[in-house]
Amino acid sequence: MPAPEIVAEIVRSGFVEGVHRGSVVALSPDGAVDWSMGDATSAILPRSCNKPVQALGMLQAGLDLPPDLLALACASHSGEPFHIEGVRRILAGAGLDESALQTPADYPLDDEAREAVIRTGGHKAPVLMNCSGKHAAMLATCVVNGWDTATYLETGHPLQRQIATTFAAITGEDVVTVAVDGCGAPLLSTSLPGLARAFRTLAVATEGPEQRIAEAIRSHPANVSGTRRDELTLLTAIPGAIGKAGAEACYVVALPDGSAYALKIEDGGARARPVVMAATLVRFGVDAVDGVDGAALRGTGRHELLGGGVAVGEVRATF
Repeated sequence: MPAPEIVAEIVRSGFVEGVHRGSVVALSPDGAVDWSMGDATSAILPRSCNKPVQALGMLQAGLDLPPDLLALACASHSGEPFHIEGVRRILAGAGLDESALQTPADYPLDDEAREAVIRTGGHKAPVLMNCSGKHAAMLATCVVNGWDTATYLETGHPLQRQIATTFAAITGEDVVTVAVDGCGAPLLSTSLPGLARAFRTLAVATEGPEQRIAEAIRSHPANVSGTRRDELTLLTAIPGAIGKAGAEACYVVALPDGSAYALKIEDGGARARPVVMAATLVRFGVDAVDGVDGAALRGTGRHELLGGGVAVGEVRATF
């Protein structure tokens, strides 16, 4: 059986003190697997990388949101004020309020946003949780269809059945595992090639709900993540790119030419995720393409290690 390989090293003062193992796959513009490392066949749980595909299922079920709010439906947002305002707009448009959300109460992901909530006497709340945009969109989809909003997270709910059908179709694979994501929603498995194929389909679409998802991400990338996130830097560095990071160090990026890249770091080490993605894109010359901000792209792959407050090492890709 294939197994994850060493894809990144932790180097301190010239000494390799540890490694991250993982798997990576690259699709050529025609959708064929062009290159891979590690296990490019087994099922993974892509975590929040699934969100744009889940949002696609919602559009196919009748959800209609403007691009900024559709991007938020695809988001693992940072909990900045504009994110929270957007979630409330989705809910209000469906005639609902925050009490309908079944996301676990949490603080914002973003350090500054979290500290601002605490300084003003705020507390953990479902709307602050990074998946609240997706949940608000799920609830809005239920309202459009007259489906029960109290049970929208159950795998047998019409909403989740629609999402599962969409997911299997766009990945080109049967769903072999249905788990529970951190936000409580059903979490569908696929392989790295399946995940890359799904994003490739979105990235090359010229019409329909697939194109709407891609354009929402392209036009509002900060809504999909946050103003201080490496995903935002990467997407703004590559014109026309779409992408999504997920928990346990999953990451997928697709370009408008049809090439797509997906990875999973085995130990879930988030620091290795952007390092390995940047190295993969550089391996295929994306940083040198006309119009791409190569310095910004490569910068997302730099992770310094500090000693005494100064840089003494780095996490670096092995390829």
